[in-house]
Amino acid sequence: MQSISSSMLVPSRLVFLMWGVFFLDQLYPIDLAMFGILPRTIRGLIGIVTAPMLHGSVAHLVSNTMPVLILGTVLFMFYRRVANRVFLQCYFFTGILVWLFARTSIHIGASGLIYGIAFFLIFFGLFQRDFKSLLISIIILIFYGSIFYGVLPTQSYVSWESHLLGGLVGFLNAVNSGTRRLEKY
Repeated sequence: MQSISSSMLVPSRLVFLMWGVFFLDQLYPIDLAMFGILPRTIRGLIGIVTAPMLHGSVAHLVSNTMPVLILGTVLFMFYRRVANRVFLQCYFFTGILVWLFARTSIHIGASGLIYGIAFFLIFFGLFQRDFKSLLISIIILIFYGSIFYGVLPTQSYVSWESHLLGGLVGFLNAVNSGTRRLEKY
């Protein structure tokens, strides 16, 4: 198990970037949302990299900040051997899948990454079947169990596709990692 400070390094850097980009977006008269994912367009490809750093409002940014910090820290603290792979795949593969399959709309925000990490943490414990992993799964379910409702298309301005596809990437990472029966994460 890593220390909390070293486990927070990657998630806190992303959050720092998210807030920095948001302040730049507010400071200059450029709508950075145009750098989000616009599915199946050449211009939208940039969003695979930039979309998780872009947010439409302070409320959107705040609602993504704590889950990135908390879930990211748990991932890096308890599963350090797979954390980089899981984090990067949840970040990039989710963006690629959104670009390929989502409705034609600009998709921004870090929620696809959040759903990916949350689904990994929930399902990895079920596949790994050791006390620590099951306990982490239960704790994440208690605090983020309502996350399963976010994969449904309930609000037109919410990218439920990012939620669903991020969850799928996280689940597949859990299946892949769980079937290997990791001795030391």
